[in-house]
Amino acid sequence: MTEHPIKTIVIVGGGTAGWMAAAALARLLQNKYAIRLVESDEISTVGVGESTIPMIRLFNNVLGINEDEFVRETKATFKLGIEFEDWGHVGERYMHGFGKFGQDRGTVDFFQYWLRAHLAGQAPDLERYSINRMAAQASKFMRATNEVANSPLADIVYAFHLDAGLYARYLRKYAEARGVVRTEGKIVDVRRRPLDGFIDAVVLQGGEAVRGELFLDCSGFRGLLIEQTLMTGFEDWSHWLPCDRAWAVPCELAPDLLPYTRASARPAGWQWRIGLQHRTGNGHVYSSRHMSDDEAASILMKSLDGKPLADPRLLRFTAGRRRKTWNKNVVAVGLSSGFLEPLESTSIYLIQSSLQRLVSLFPDQGFDQADIDEYNRQGDFEIERIRDFIILHYHATRRDDTPFWDHVRTMEIPETLRRKMALYRSHGRVVRENNELFTEIGWQQVLHGQGIRPRAAHPLAGLMDDEELGGFLGNIERVVGKCVEVMPSHRDFIDAIAKAGK
Repeated sequence: MTEHPIKTIVIVGGGTAGWMAAAALARLLQNKYAIRLVESDEISTVGVGESTIPMIRLFNNVLGINEDEFVRETKATFKLGIEFEDWGHVGERYMHGFGKFGQDRGTVDFFQYWLRAHLAGQAPDLERYSINRMAAQASKFMRATNEVANSPLADIVYAFHLDAGLYARYLRKYAEARGVVRTEGKIVDVRRRPLDGFIDAVVLQGGEAVRGELFLDCSGFRGLLIEQTLMTGFEDWSHWLPCDRAWAVPCELAPDLLPYTRASARPAGWQWRIGLQHRTGNGHVYSSRHMSDDEAASILMKSLDGKPLADPRLLRFTAGRRRKTWNKNVVAVGLSSGFLEPLESTSIYLIQSSLQRLVSLFPDQGFDQADIDEYNRQGDFEIERIRDFIILHYHATRRDDTPFWDHVRTMEIPETLRRKMALYRSHGRVVRENNELFTEIGWQQVLHGQGIRPRAAHPLAGLMDDEELGGFLGNIERVVGKCVEVMPSHRDFIDAIAKAGK
């Protein structure tokens, strides 16, 4: 006998997580479920997440959102990758670009052919074979096109820089138009069912009880349901990721509108710079054990491109995750489920991914434990692999100029990351497990960019002789260069296609 279907879903908290959840469920559940979102105007959201990865385009496509409209409404710009400055060593820089590199040919992937030539001193840096990275360096942008056969212009992969507050507002309008009911109010109590401890209702200040069968906790770091009520527990990862604070401040727009995020290493952490259409977002992520709040704020404010548009805001956090992100009838979405610093812009993606997983394992009122366990298992695997990728940026460094960099360079790392680095050092190989988020070429770019060198290329890269290899690489480099020449500037593209109203 099948269990009774759920009738009402209650989303606790707005912000990016709450309104992404409301919009996605309104679209995918086709008005067959009542969806209520409870938020209080008194409680501010973090609202500084401005950088995304290409999967956001899939989310917007599922919602049927027009991309030009989205760019206008969120004052977005386009993003081709992330530039890392001073990470491997002071004075060095590299980019983690989206998309593919070179052309696949023969027995092994392109990276291995390039690596063989590069280790022999016969090929320039990896970026010369990437349309994304070369366009980013030239501040150019266009969407991918198939108009020219076999052209790298078909390989352009992009994400967005956006105003998270405007994105939440845009999704709210979308969700409410599809039947989501927003309730303004501060939650003062949470009622649980006596027999099984499941959440029965959240009680608002005015006395109203908002009942439901499935609750999404989008209450941010507080974790109102998942932690304060269900006491699920938190796994602390600060021994690997010691940064625990961030100052964030917007400033006036710089003259150059870069189609990439910049992450500059600092003495006890790093600083982000993200250009939107109407302002530049800046933040300084740092370890409070290695730097005072005042010094961190001073470093940030002295390095702005323009006049600050607000006072800097201090955010406190701990890297880690809930021991369960789905507990009883509560699913934690966004910051309530855990936190990884925004070094690779994964916050919005993790919201999207948890919603996708929830839809695929959607419960009935029986809340089968096997479904819940599988949801948690998949989520644990995903965030652990992202965690490893972020730890890599700190650990794979030759910096020893401050106590912070000394610590992260010499610390013990997770066994999963240690194995990945050892395999790369052997022959430049990366194995992507279970469709983990970051691809082989993503790992290879960061490993190479941070100064890790394999002992040799894949032995089968030797199947192509030196002359053929030189011609193969040289031709790709020339074609990528020519393609970048014909691309419009990033600013011109935005002005022509999707400029926000003044």
